[in-house]
Amino acid sequence: MSIADLLPTLKKLSRADKLKVMQFLVQEMATEEEILSLQSGETYHVWSPYNSHKAAQKLATLLESDKQTSDA
Repeated sequence: MSIADLLPTLKKLSRADKLKVMQFLVQEMATEEEILSLQSGETYHVWSPYNSHKAAQKLATLLESDKQTSDA
């Protein structure tokens, strides 16, 4: 099936179905290019600054030194 055959059929799809087609195509392209690194259903650990007191102190120090530089 050629793209010329597909386009009229795609135009007739509902908005939701068009989005599904787009998602499918993007996922297919990513898989082909081995870009898709996150897998559905997997758990990934992400670092968060929540309760990171050292990060908050460092930021406060940097902001204070920037403020002093700006005021000078």
